[in-house]
Amino acid sequence: QVQLVESGGGLVQAGGSLRLSCVASRRIINVVAVGWYRQPPGKQRELVATITSGSSTSYADSVKGRFTISSDNAQSTVYLQMNSLKPEDSGVYYCNIKRGWPTSYDYWGQGTQVTVSS
Repeated sequence: QVQLVESGGGLVQAGGSLRLSCVASRRIINVVAVGWYRQPPGKQRELVATITSGSSTSYADSVKGRFTISSDNAQSTVYLQMNSLKPEDSGVYYCNIKRGWPTSYDYWGQGTQVTVSS
């Protein structure tokens, strides 16, 4: 069973930066997209950023211009560079790798906590 391991979360002051990493325990084939989601306290999980196998990126409006998603060529490692952090960016961040075929399947990491103090 493939596992995704996230790292890089922590406590940072508003305006600071963090870089999240997500590594798959082994290469996942037929990846169509990788991404980061977050779950603020008391709220539902929401999409933060994605990057497709064709290198197209998409960001939530709230993080555009501040966050950058990237991945290696095999898309088994995913990064999220977070700059100019705000308290509302706080939450548990989850890595996602989406396999397209033979059957669609979502791999999830265990989550890493990001806390931005004001």
